[in-house]
Amino acid sequence: MTDSIVSEHTGGVALLTVDAPGSRNALTLDLSAQLAAAVEAAEQDESIHAVVVTGTPPAFCAGADLAALGRADEAGLRAIYEGFLAVARCALPTIAAVGGAAVGAGLNLALAADVRLAGPRAKFVARFLELGLHPGGGMTWMTQRLAGPQQAAAMTLFGQPLDADAAVRAGLALKVVEGDLIDAALELAAPAVAAPREALLATKRSLRTTASLAAHADAVDVEIEPQLASLASPEFAERLEAMRARIRSHS
Repeated sequence: MTDSIVSEHTGGVALLTVDAPGSRNALTLDLSAQLAAAVEAAEQDESIHAVVVTGTPPAFCAGADLAALGRADEAGLRAIYEGFLAVARCALPTIAAVGGAAVGAGLNLALAADVRLAGPRAKFVARFLELGLHPGGGMTWMTQRLAGPQQAAAMTLFGQPLDADAAVRAGLALKVVEGDLIDAALELAAPAVAAPREALLATKRSLRTTASLAAHADAVDVEIEPQLASLASPEFAERLEAMRARIRSHS
């Protein structure tokens, strides 16, 4: 079997699976390029409202391919990053379904998503310094932003892994899923699938913009233009009328 990114578009969701079980889904240059292309294809497909990223069990992603890493210059490193950076840049809502170990660049792939769901065997591991390697791909920024400086230091400087429950407590994962992880991710994505796509994209843009603002008033200013646009949309008019009809039917 050839290692690949398996892309399945179903029910308004792009399910992207890193399928390289022989290497525990380590990201080669080719897999990173495939992942970036699959994310772009999902963004261009107007029927897709959300992206779920996962790995073929039992791992999520064991990190960067060590052969590619060992010979990488700056351009090579950036090429390795490209897959998870495409997830980080994605205009659509993104979910990482982490069923096993997310290590190094695999941790970056998980952190790049908007939301992480953890299976019972999930593990979040930095492991850069263990290899004598400085963290890369924005790992220190993502970890501090999500879990705070102390937890980031514990993971990065002291090599402390997080299991599924600890990841939830630290804020790295939304919840632990005991049942089917992909089904749970698709269920989580369902409200995004039901939402008008342009309002969904605009809302994610606003989340990114307002995250760095200091004042509530600035966030009001950021949100007002896209909210006005959504008020003028046919989707809002249709949904408002449907809600009014339901209220009339119960009065």
